[in-house]
Amino acid sequence: MGTSVIPMAIVCDWPLLQLGLSQAINAQPDLRIADFAESVDDLLSKANGAEIILLINLQACDQVASQQVAQLHRHGHAVIVLSTSGAQSDAVLCIKAGARGYLSRQSDDSELLTAIRAVAAGRDYFGASLAGRSIPAPPPHITSRERQILQLVASGATDREIAAQLSITENTVHTHLERLRRKIGSRRRADLTRLALGHGMIDDNSTE
Repeated sequence: MGTSVIPMAIVCDWPLLQLGLSQAINAQPDLRIADFAESVDDLLSKANGAEIILLINLQACDQVASQQVAQLHRHGHAVIVLSTSGAQSDAVLCIKAGARGYLSRQSDDSELLTAIRAVAAGRDYFGASLAGRSIPAPPPHITSRERQILQLVASGATDREIAAQLSITENTVHTHLERLRRKIGSRRRADLTRLALGHGMIDDNSTE
């Protein structure tokens, strides 16, 4: 059986850095860069099949980066931020916005690869520069399929109706719903609707 390959996309507008990242990542048998984009909007306008996004922030402050992380997080992406900022407050902004990984400019290629594999396995990875520091837990990562199910739950669909609309079994729907309930720590269906609202999957008027 062949090695499972993890597709990812990178948001970076610096060609030299793109080249270096390509050499480091594509040399790995289990990793593949599916796309490069110069901006988050550019990335979201294309269908590349990549759930993991490496966001390169070359700005002095992560305020803009945290907004970009939130935008990608709402679309179901798992985001790793590579930042030039060494401030803990900037890291916290990105983590609160939904980043699953955060690396500083001191990180080497080995740590980058470790972070990508950790996030692909469903874990968080916050670089050595944050070791021993108090950082918040990121909000739950919602996969593309979970987003579809949340939207249907919020619209009032039953589990059977969700299964029919998505062409999956009811048991599969139950499995996804159970994972979502564990992520938010609640078994109430109303809380799933609130989660969908908080992730921008529905607007306030649709729940009234």
